[in-house]
Amino acid sequence: MKEFAVIQTGGKQYKVSVGDTVQIEKLASTATEKSSEYKTGDKITFDKVLLVDNGKDTTIGTPYIADAKVEAELVEIGRAKKILVVKYKSKSRYLVRQGHRQHFFKVKILGIK
Repeated sequence: MKEFAVIQTGGKQYKVSVGDTVQIEKLASTATEKSSEYKTGDKITFDKVLLVDNGKDTTIGTPYIADAKVEAELVEIGRAKKILVVKYKSKSRYLVRQGHRQHFFKVKILGIK
């Protein structure tokens, strides 16, 4: 059984294990941190760990585990494929098309402590 953890960042939860590459929408969870401060190759520490399972023992936080951390490395910063958002109302000549590309951070999990 592989060791895994559940972390919270950017308002979402991710199940991660060592060696995984995870695509995360937001890294900056507070207003003081800015996403533009990160560069490829940076080391990131996630301290909002909700659950850790090593195959034998499971530790669940209330809401977070006090001294648990997940170490990661920022592999890529990019934008996803464009999605098309369409608003349409029949019989009223109303059609609006709008595109959107979501920013993402690709991180590789180095260790769970």
